[in-house]
Amino acid sequence: MRILIADDDPQLLRALRITLSATGYEVHTAADGAEAIAAAIAHRPDVFLLDLGMPRLDGIEVIQGIRGWSQAPILVVSGRAGAAEKVEALDAGADDYVTKPFSVEELLARIRALTRRVPQAEAAPSVALGEITVDLAARSVTRRDGGHPRQIRLTPTEWQVLELLIRNAGKLVTRQNMLASVWGTDHVEDTGYLRLYVSQLRKKLEPDPANPRFLLTEPGMGYRLQLPPT
Repeated sequence: MRILIADDDPQLLRALRITLSATGYEVHTAADGAEAIAAAIAHRPDVFLLDLGMPRLDGIEVIQGIRGWSQAPILVVSGRAGAAEKVEALDAGADDYVTKPFSVEELLARIRALTRRVPQAEAAPSVALGEITVDLAARSVTRRDGGHPRQIRLTPTEWQVLELLIRNAGKLVTRQNMLASVWGTDHVEDTGYLRLYVSQLRKKLEPDPANPRFLLTEPGMGYRLQLPPT
């Protein structure tokens, strides 16, 4: 099971990495909020341990960014003991909150409790978009061509955009969440990136790219993947 620990205290980060690795977890670390978002995208952890008071992006912003595309449990580990901070973190999407200093036994128990609530990994669905089939588990896109499937090649970035929309099928995904998830938090205003890659995906996946049926624009807000009726 993969755990991402994000904290700007290098001693605590090292201690938690050693402890959790010895317990059998695959541990990834980040020293600030921007690193945490990048590591989350790269490693797709099963559990997040996040501090609130991190540089570049604080913990609340990281939680909001993660919740745009992942439902993995988030455990806040913070020195902020006030009720207002706890409520804000939980309202942003955190699942539990531990105040520093804490015992290792308590932390491990909280992690076990969170993972019991999510016994299976997030599903990797396969979706049909007309003649196109997208299989997230196989990381493949195929088009039925005369009864035989033909592979459609997507770039790594096109795949990330499409996967994010598929995992949130039918829901609005805001431009800011898409940009942060795919390009990182330094690019949340670079909407031109998004328009370019959505346009490329439409050319590859839509029967009529100029009049999309599946990859829909929500003006001023973001994008939505509209699945055909079953």
